[in-house]
Amino acid sequence: MTKFVDTTLRDGQQSIIATRMKTSEFEPVLKDFDTVGFHSMEVWGGATYDSCIRYLNEDPWERLKTIRKKLKNTQIQMLLRGQNIVGYRNYADDVVELFINKVADYGMDIIRVFDALNDIRNLKKSIEVAKKRNIHVQGAISYTISPVHNLEFYLNYAKELIDHGVDSIVIKDMAGLLTPKMAYDLVKELKRKYNVPIELHSHNTAGMASIAYQAAIDAGVDLIDTALSPFANASSQPAVEPFNFALGEPLDSDKLYDLAHYFWKVRENHIEDDMRMVSIDSRILKAQIPGGMFSNLVSQLKAQKMLHLLDEVLEEVPRVRKDLGYPPLVTPTSQIVGVQAVLNVMYKERYKSITKEVKNYLKGMYGRPPAPVDEELLKKALGNEKPIDCRPADLLKPEIEKARNEICVLAETDEDLLTYILFGEVGKKYLKDKYEKEIQVDFELVEETEDFVEDESIYPV
Repeated sequence: MTKFVDTTLRDGQQSIIATRMKTSEFEPVLKDFDTVGFHSMEVWGGATYDSCIRYLNEDPWERLKTIRKKLKNTQIQMLLRGQNIVGYRNYADDVVELFINKVADYGMDIIRVFDALNDIRNLKKSIEVAKKRNIHVQGAISYTISPVHNLEFYLNYAKELIDHGVDSIVIKDMAGLLTPKMAYDLVKELKRKYNVPIELHSHNTAGMASIAYQAAIDAGVDLIDTALSPFANASSQPAVEPFNFALGEPLDSDKLYDLAHYFWKVRENHIEDDMRMVSIDSRILKAQIPGGMFSNLVSQLKAQKMLHLLDEVLEEVPRVRKDLGYPPLVTPTSQIVGVQAVLNVMYKERYKSITKEVKNYLKGMYGRPPAPVDEELLKKALGNEKPIDCRPADLLKPEIEKARNEICVLAETDEDLLTYILFGEVGKKYLKDKYEKEIQVDFELVEETEDFVEDESIYPV
């Protein structure tokens, strides 16, 4: 029997209201969630950490502590961006180790790890540390479509993940591009070849997720990611209620309806940030961008008074993606491709301005591109410089002690230190507000991406 994973408190609200839900808005019903019967709940990671410190003035670790305390019968899980952790660049191994060990201390049951390029080298350290702490590690296949991304590619990558010790596999279809046929074939083959649970995660932005889910269920998928209806569909996951009904109501339907009623009121609190997507957007099938990237792209263009360029940007995104060797569009590659596409349209000349992130991507600093990159772009961006061929994190020096010396008394705990390392000046400002302290910090950990990007979470997924 297919089991349910709830995403309401992480990807559901991230996709619909840009991760603006406060802990106080969901804390009163955590005990109700705990009695529904979910296999697990995705409650942390992704953009939640960033949003807590950037917009909500909340301690993300206190949020996690509250959730763990109230969810006594339900497993909790988080989304981890591999070597990017919950940030937007590669961090040194010592930072990965500290972060995962802290997560383990707070009682995390499952960590879903993914790499935007499906480069296993970027996941080795996080898998290794999590396994040492007896955390269930779920390896994610970042799904996309391109000339090189086919059934064989994904089966081979699943084997790499399993060979490195993951306990389960999730097909992470962030742009909602998975067709029913591919969902059936991929799940069927994964089940046939590998003796681990298989999960499906998709977004309904293009309208295909629900039918892909049914095809996956027919193929024997073990788990599906769904959200309560107020934070489902559109650019989020399919709604839990109809699937629960169709599968014979293994979950407590009355509790689901009560929770849905409650969260419709919560959603009303966030009208300004609400995606308000009333139907599918078929443009996604061509642009191939994930729900979180689309909603935040619209928001960013509005803020820059450039919303009229949206159609041009959506046309440019797949062209940039092709030039970069068809990376799946998920954090951080969604930012890299999205911002460069905007610049290409804004300047009315392709690659007149090339972001530092695109240059670093072409250098191999984010990992190995799935396909060869455009040679002209490579030459224009790097000149005679050659891309690296090692694991990107091997080039990073340990960061923790240097950061500790720089931030000094402003970081009272390891959790504070991680906030600073992961988010630089944004983290520093949060800590100053938290403790009402003033301190001179010159150590800059975060580099901005051109003037266009005021917010590193422009397209968080």
